Amino acid sequence: MELKGIHFLLTYRCNLECDHCFVWGSPKIQGVFTLSQIKKVLMEATKLRTVSSISIEGGEPFLYYPIMVKAAHEAIKHDFQVEILSNCYWATCLEDAVEWLQSISDVKNISLSLSSDLYHGESWEGEETQNAVQAAKELNMKVGIIAIKYLTSESSCPREIGGVKVGIYDLMYKGRAASKLTQDAHKASWDEFTKCPYEDLADPKRIHIDPFGYVHVCQGISINNAWRKPFSKIIEEYEPHENPIIEPLIQGGPTALVEKFDVSHDKYYADACHLCYATRCVLRKKFPDILAPDEMYGVL
Repeated sequence: MELKGIHFLLTYRCNLECDHCFVWGSPKIQGVFTLSQIKKVLMEATKLRTVSSISIEGGEPFLYYPIMVKAAHEAIKHDFQVEILSNCYWATCLEDAVEWLQSISDVKNISLSLSSDLYHGESWEGEETQNAVQAAKELNMKVGIIAIKYLTSESSCPREIGGVKVGIYDLMYKGRAASKLTQDAHKASWDEFTKCPYEDLADPKRIHIDPFGYVHVCQGISINNAWRKPFSKIIEEYEPHENPIIEPLIQGGPTALVEKFDVSHDKYYADACHLCYATRCVLRKKFPDILAPDEMYGVL
């Protein structure tokens, strides 16, 4: 695995509880990195000599603001590009938004990605998002906007908010979305989902790591735990075809995972993520160290 990017799930906790969230972010959920854990992973990442970017996300990372800021600056010390993702809850007015961003605006290698769509609020362009965009522009920060398509909306997502381009992405039916949003989705036969459309599981270029040490090649599929084994060793020794969950997903997608373990299933699913996630939920007791942690599966 020639790893390029590490996504820190700084916390599973979030001030919101969005229906589309595939990490089950919630005010009720627990788990947050310590500074020493962050430094440990960053040091391990430098040993690989391939990692160039760090993302800090959640949950909502601004809920643990001092830890988030320190993590960003620690990553910059190691010459990583840093991206911070947020839902902008903190940008209640322009003046305050500038204050919130001040501590991460003084380094050119830090960028901001903001969520703004109908899952996060009542309009595509929330007031908080507009404040955060304007504050970032005043501070000369790199800023982008992430929006998830909303299937039942009659209005379309804007191409720009405050002069900043909006990146529009498909909804993935895993996590809470698999529980809340599949009813109105167009569905296809389960045996059509013969590949993973989003992750290169044979040779991942990015991974997620969570506060409990789990290293995910896709959220909820863990290849080991960095608190038990050095992170650099986990990456260097990755053998996807020896993993009982990952191997069939590489060979034939979620359909092959169902067939390998003869999992009872419905006939139709919203997408590959939906079938994969539903199958993994059934297999969790059989593979508790791989299909982990509980938080990724809505067990609070």
